[in-house]
Amino acid sequence: MSEKLPVSVLVVIHTPALEVLLLERATRPGYWQSVTGSLERPDEAPADAARREVSEETGIDAAPQRLVCWNLANAFEIYAHWRGRFPPGTTHNTEHVFSLEVPEPIAVTLAPLEHRAQLWLPWREAAAKCFSWSNRDAIVMLPARSAAV
Repeated sequence: MSEKLPVSVLVVIHTPALEVLLLERATRPGYWQSVTGSLERPDEAPADAARREVSEETGIDAAPQRLVCWNLANAFEIYAHWRGRFPPGTTHNTEHVFSLEVPEPIAVTLAPLEHRAQLWLPWREAAAKCFSWSNRDAIVMLPARSAAV
């Protein structure tokens, strides 16, 4: 496995009623999250990575006009048990936030090596279930972001 870049995307997939899709990590049962993933190349644009990750992790086509860039980036410390995936000495990651609205809760095709379960929850419940503070904060911001679009 090649080293991961310390630049990633977070994509909050939701309905107009603000039901949010969460995925449970395959290797960490109980760790629920939105779609996430690292850029594969230094020249990959975050929006391209977001569309790719949505497709890989859910099977949903995140066409460019449906994907909303929040122009928000979070910097956070990488958990020690995941640092081995990154170049030596890397301790922090920059995560670019996006959202994707779908018409209603839909079944998704999970990537079995990455996720073991899916669920749709009202935004407050989804935020409370996320293990990541940046994911939780993005979901909490979702009502205001959706109203502004």
